[in-house]
Amino acid sequence: MTEFALSVSGLSKRFGGLTAVHNVSLQLATGALHAVIGPNGAGKSTLINLLSGDILPSSGKIHLHGREITGLSPQQRSQLGIGRSYQKTNIFGSFSTLENCRLAAQSREPHAFNPFRAASDYRTIVRAAEQALEAVGLQHRAEVTAGTLSHGEQRQLEIAMSLATRPQVLLLDEPLAGMGAEEASSMVRLLLQISQTHAVLLVEHDMDAVFALAQTLTVMVNGNILESGTPEQIRNSAQVQRAYLGGEDGAPEENHHG
Repeated sequence: MTEFALSVSGLSKRFGGLTAVHNVSLQLATGALHAVIGPNGAGKSTLINLLSGDILPSSGKIHLHGREITGLSPQQRSQLGIGRSYQKTNIFGSFSTLENCRLAAQSREPHAFNPFRAASDYRTIVRAAEQALEAVGLQHRAEVTAGTLSHGEQRQLEIAMSLATRPQVLLLDEPLAGMGAEEASSMVRLLLQISQTHAVLLVEHDMDAVFALAQTLTVMVNGNILESGTPEQIRNSAQVQRAYLGGEDGAPEENHHG
């Protein structure tokens, strides 16, 4: 593959004397899921915040389909095709499920809405929202108040809101957090489907899900990349086992569902 959807080179972020991310380089390909794992404090969420534009790097470069986007705002990155979800569910609880997706789809528009725009513009936005709900299996919940959805459905809705912005790259920060086994299985199926048509970066603590989903795994420790490779390479890596997955030194295993 000659061109990656998202390429990161030498990315670092320092907060005063603390280096949260140090010299990270990775590539995301369309039609593949790239998972980033590591213990708490490894820099995983900081990395996603750097890629989404929520924070700017101290050094390094980010390219989206060959275009440098290192200094762009989250809104600019969204309009260029980067969508993300957050560790904590980020929805409008008093709005309907469909309205949440409609607002997300509307955010992709370069201009604010006004009463003189053609009605067809609004129909296009609503259709994008409906398609996003269909993609995650929530179309039958379109008129339900979002705050009354189950935890798993709210996580699905957040992904639908990302899809409504018509992204090429999806950054997902612990989408399985707080889910039971059944909800987690549904989310894994959804992520498998999404990753066939998008470039997906997944930060997740559920190792069963990670090894089921990822084509490529990157292990971070203390802001640095320890190792990258296929799931099998990472599973068999002695240094990864020592640092993270739970080797003979008694390092704690991460969460497993089921």
